[in-house]
Amino acid sequence: MGWFKQLMGLEAPNANSNTTSAALPANGPLGLACGKGVMFDSTLKLLLDGNSAVIIPGAQEIWSMSVVDLGQSNWLARFYMNDEDYWLQVHTSGAVDGQVESVILFNYVSYVTVNSEAELRRLAGPQSLIGLPTYTHDGVEYTREWGTEDGQTELVALSERVSNPDESYTVEHRSMLYARDTGLTDRREFLLFSVEEDAEGTISLSTSLGISLYTTDLHTI
Repeated sequence: MGWFKQLMGLEAPNANSNTTSAALPANGPLGLACGKGVMFDSTLKLLLDGNSAVIIPGAQEIWSMSVVDLGQSNWLARFYMNDEDYWLQVHTSGAVDGQVESVILFNYVSYVTVNSEAELRRLAGPQSLIGLPTYTHDGVEYTREWGTEDGQTELVALSERVSNPDESYTVEHRSMLYARDTGLTDRREFLLFSVEEDAEGTISLSTSLGISLYTTDLHTI
């Protein structure tokens, strides 16, 4: 399976693959780690203006780090900022802190607690638009990246191990990724839906909007 194609939306992760759990490293890719600061290139805001709705934040501090094991020595390292509106995803191969394949900055659009099975079916199940070949968000159309069905496809299962200075825990996801071209070179805009279940059994639906970054677009402080 082409893992770069998978992350960029041409193939979905294999939710049933046998994966090996590894301890969270003290430092992630690009020198990112809990407690580290992150600065984004000041020219990004101007570059994205009119091309993407993703907001580029000012200096951020990383509160928590997580790892999603994709199998075949491919990983997603996710970094959640003190400003809870923003999170960063880095796809690596070889090891969690190995070869960087791609970087995406996400903005949280919404985060809704799901209180019943009926509500879940309405928001992200068969009664929803999530999983259909296209999805329109704020008047912008995105194309489904995972699944080849003509109609609605199933959400993809991912298991995320999270660690911050206070605790460590696991979040189970059922996710669907959409994307569109922005017209900028190697910068796509992503729309990610994820039904999340935490260790206490609380279920929520998060919606995130992301943009492709170059590794030179950010640095740690």
